[in-house]
Amino acid sequence: MSQFGAAPAVRPIRYVEPLIAYAALRGGALSVLLESAGEGPDTGRYSVIAVEPVTVVRSGWEGAFDRLDGLLRAQPAHNAPADWPIGPGIFGSLGYELRRALERVPSRHPPAGFPDDLLVGLFDTVIVFDLVERRAAILAADLSPDRLSPGDRIAWCIGRLAKAAPVPSLSWSAQALWAADNDEAAYAARVGQVLEYIRAGDIYQANFTQRWQALRPGGLSPFDLYRRLRQLSPAPYAAVIEDAAGNAVVAASPERFLSLSPAGRIDARPIKGTRPRGATPDEDSANRAALEGSPKDRAENLMIVDLLRNDIGRVAETGSVAVPELNAPYSFASVHHLVSTVTGQLRPGLGPIDLIRACFPGGSVTGAPKIRAMEIIDELETARRGAYCGAIGWIGLDGAMELSIAIRTLTLTAERIIAQAGGGIVADSDPVGEYHEALAKARALLATLDPTYR
Repeated sequence: MSQFGAAPAVRPIRYVEPLIAYAALRGGALSVLLESAGEGPDTGRYSVIAVEPVTVVRSGWEGAFDRLDGLLRAQPAHNAPADWPIGPGIFGSLGYELRRALERVPSRHPPAGFPDDLLVGLFDTVIVFDLVERRAAILAADLSPDRLSPGDRIAWCIGRLAKAAPVPSLSWSAQALWAADNDEAAYAARVGQVLEYIRAGDIYQANFTQRWQALRPGGLSPFDLYRRLRQLSPAPYAAVIEDAAGNAVVAASPERFLSLSPAGRIDARPIKGTRPRGATPDEDSANRAALEGSPKDRAENLMIVDLLRNDIGRVAETGSVAVPELNAPYSFASVHHLVSTVTGQLRPGLGPIDLIRACFPGGSVTGAPKIRAMEIIDELETARRGAYCGAIGWIGLDGAMELSIAIRTLTLTAERIIAQAGGGIVADSDPVGEYHEALAKARALLATLDPTYR
């Protein structure tokens, strides 16, 4: 008989690739795979699967953070074992519209795309994979007296994993055509309007984006779409979140939003500044060098670093906020980026939800000043962002947290698949150049359905 509230039970298991394990375990009310699937500044050694949630919380923006905070506070504290820094907790998606729960900002667009602003599950059982040492374990906690015991849940997972088989060869037969909300001229014109706001002194920068939509091909599962994106654009923050109705968020994000250790150490890695990968090694090196030496891109990154320092400073100990890395060039599957690091120490008595409230949405997907930038984004973009530009990840019962920025992200409903991409607009931005930068970021997303983008 297990003891409610005890530390998680840990069962080491034979290592299997996370993708294969997820194929064997997915299903039910909500399934989540968070995978470190590509190189980047935050390439982790761990991936995690969460299935069969205790409860699912899905809602609009009103009261969303109170629900999230209440769900976390209602659970007994569990320290993740030292060998496994990810344990049971809250996993899922925090959509961009949750901004409205924090600031008095408009939203003139009707709901579109993924139907929930908040979609998370409380999971008492997770499977964690150490990609470096190639080991794995099932962690199970007691969070409800109405659930099977941790031992029984571990046995259930082991039974499913015993039947795991290599995933079938990836099929690309299900295809669709994308329809863009803006062509090049229309997008450039809207960027021009952003520039007018900058010249008028309303903002220094706005992260302006565009949207593509496609009819969802029959028989295309979120898992198969994730596998396509993972192959085209492996990323350090790859993710698939899917519910029983087939709605899903599929991501290949390169960007850490917020990391919080159990001891309250904060680490954020904002990205600003982009160049496409080159067709040849020489072209690739030239593009990376051009990015690293670009005053415009470096200034764009610095503005967001300053914004994030301010956001983190609202909840950090005085004098603890630092920038140990500024404008460092990193190369990903399809683009080069400038990445900075902002750190701090959370004040005693505060927790992960306090940190999210202080920083959400991430400054790299809004602009500066943040509130006015969000107002301009809502005015000029053609639709709600939905899950895109929100956050994806987990919040542990030990106070730890890891969230990525939901960029390079596809959202799926029963009828549609939606892709979005954009970039930071500053005073010397070129509107046509911004269109092509957004297209470079979106190319892997679009190529999941249309081979002409590969």
